[in-house]
Amino acid sequence: MRSSDILIVDDEVGIRDLLSEILQDEGYTVTVAENADTARQLRQQTRPAMVLLDIWMPDCDGITLLKEWAKSGQLTMPVVMMSGHASIDTAVEATKIGALDFLEKPISLQKLLSTVDRALKYGQMQAASNLSLDKLGHSQVIKELNQQLEQIARFSSPVLLTGEMGSPFELVARALHKSGTPWIEPSQIDQIVDAPIELLQKASNGILYLGDISQYGKSTQQGIGFLLTKADRYNARVICICSRPIKEMMSDTLQDNKLLHTLSSLIVAIPPLRAQLDDMVFLVEQITTELAESQKIPIVKFTTAALNELRQYNWPGNLEQLRNIVKSLMLTAENNEVDVKAVNSILNQFTHQQPLENVGKFDFDLPLRELRENLERRYFEYHIAHEGHNMSKVAQKVGLERTHLYRKLKQLGIQFTRRQTEK
Repeated sequence: MRSSDILIVDDEVGIRDLLSEILQDEGYTVTVAENADTARQLRQQTRPAMVLLDIWMPDCDGITLLKEWAKSGQLTMPVVMMSGHASIDTAVEATKIGALDFLEKPISLQKLLSTVDRALKYGQMQAASNLSLDKLGHSQVIKELNQQLEQIARFSSPVLLTGEMGSPFELVARALHKSGTPWIEPSQIDQIVDAPIELLQKASNGILYLGDISQYGKSTQQGIGFLLTKADRYNARVICICSRPIKEMMSDTLQDNKLLHTLSSLIVAIPPLRAQLDDMVFLVEQITTELAESQKIPIVKFTTAALNELRQYNWPGNLEQLRNIVKSLMLTAENNEVDVKAVNSILNQFTHQQPLENVGKFDFDLPLRELRENLERRYFEYHIAHEGHNMSKVAQKVGLERTHLYRKLKQLGIQFTRRQTEK
């Protein structure tokens, strides 16, 4: 999305329409979502410049959605929470998770516009402060990444950036962007299919950044394939990212394998954070300094034990998860110091206490039907925990359509919520 794109998430149609109308009159491009599930889909397709997120919604509350984005490394845009009934504690909790601000309903026009303006400026400043690859560290895997980017920067062929969710995709992509040339992102995903030539014209002699192909449907992927055939005519370099393993994509009938073959000529793999844990001290210092300058959060000191604990964590949400956790620790630090207890407290929220495949033994004296149900229940619980409650990935792993998966979980009495199906 462009720097003026705003996502409004609210279950009340009147509030969505009112806010959308006001912001559109001010020249912003607005997308709306009536629930968390729609918001997840829109966030997966592209990154809005900011989000106005209601706290109280029937399918999933805004705080839970905010936590999901923070955990999965998708909290890469300013989020402003909205509520007419929230307490101060709720507002503080949202800020600790990563929300930039809080608006109390009914929202005055002046307060809305000033908050949106501040959020967009903060987002632009945050993006600008993250453009240097020097901020990624100095470990061997980062040196190799830099060398690869230096080699391919001389060419204009399409690039596919691969990596896990939460990896610094845009930062790496911008390393290939030459100063003074266009950097274009679709304001709406439909533009890839409906207006490919217009996008290429705008990106002429520059970069067209199309986002995560693993989150697009086959028709959009085919649209990218067509767009690639015309890119040379405009001297536009197309950069796509993929947050799913290529092998999974190739075996998925819902994906366009032809596009994957086309993009496979130049793939840049971004290493996961767990592959550069020697950079942890450097990264924490970078993040604390940036947050102190951009959000005026007081600088804190991380004890050696606290840093060691951060080094030992697996970081499934990668760099974005680290940034959000460091921010939360800074906001809750006592005496401007973060100790190992504080680190453990927050990391335990994301850590499964015990591998479910090792819990207990089966009772072979049970009737076959009950034993089979116990086995199936343990099997699904294991995959749900292993995939961090990402039900899309669970469905892929167990080989079931998502509707069939939900029905099976309900039959087995396994508690789940649709709010956790997408991350």
